[in-house]
Amino acid sequence: MRTVTIGVSSVEEASVRVLAAFRGEKRGAFISFPSVEGLWTVLTPRRWALIRALAGQEPMSLRAVARLLDRDVKNIHADVHALLNAGILDRTDDERIVFPYDAVHVDFTIGKAA
Repeated sequence: MRTVTIGVSSVEEASVRVLAAFRGEKRGAFISFPSVEGLWTVLTPRRWALIRALAGQEPMSLRAVARLLDRDVKNIHADVHALLNAGILDRTDDERIVFPYDAVHVDFTIGKAA
């Protein structure tokens, strides 16, 4: 099962993961946001539903995704592009949309405000 971890981390933490990967250490797939607010701005409930629908699926056209979720193509288009821009979805050479993972693990800690 291919799992991606979506979380919140500082630039320094992300740099540590990148450097470890360059050294050949297996770290797994990780998509990082600089803040919890940034994560929730991109990952709205409808976008989570889109990710769930695409997890483990073959690449699909925008229209096929809209039919799958019973949503308007225009709204799916906006959500897909937000997730593409965030690096969560990918686009194939034939312009189909794919979420290249079977599962998502969400990981962040909220601490005392500074």
